[in-house]
Amino acid sequence: MTPMIDVIFLLLIFFVCTASFQMLEEVLPTKLSLPGSVSAQTPPEQEFEDLDEMVVEVFWREEQPAWRINGRDYTRLRDVGAVMASVAKVKIDLPVILDVESKVPLEHVIDVYDLCRSVGLEKIQFAAPVGSANDS
Repeated sequence: MTPMIDVIFLLLIFFVCTASFQMLEEVLPTKLSLPGSVSAQTPPEQEFEDLDEMVVEVFWREEQPAWRINGRDYTRLRDVGAVMASVAKVKIDLPVILDVESKVPLEHVIDVYDLCRSVGLEKIQFAAPVGSANDS
C-alpha cells in the first residue's frame, strides 16, 4: 500500500510541475442574441470619432485635484472616468497624454492612470516640458 501512495504522490507532483498556469491572452467577445431579447445599441458619440489623441491635464487647485480633457474642465474623477469610458467605446487604441502639473500629488496621477487602464485605454503617455531650465 505504501509504494502505491508514493507513486500517486510522485504523479501528483509531476502533473503540478508540468501544468501551465497562464492567463488567457484575450477573451473574444461574442454576439449572442437570445430569443426574446432586444439589442440595446447606442450610437457612438460624434465628438469622439474624430479624435487623434486625448490630452488629460491634471491640476492642483485649492488643495484638491482638477482635470481638463481636451479643453473641458472636470472637478470629479467620476466624470473623467465617464468620458474615458465613452472614448474607449469608440476608439480603444486612442493615445492618452497625461499632462500633470508639478504640484499634483502622485496618488492623483496614479488614479488617472489606473482609470485609463480600467476602461481599456492602453496607449498612455506622459507629457514632458519642451525646454529645461539649463537651456539658454
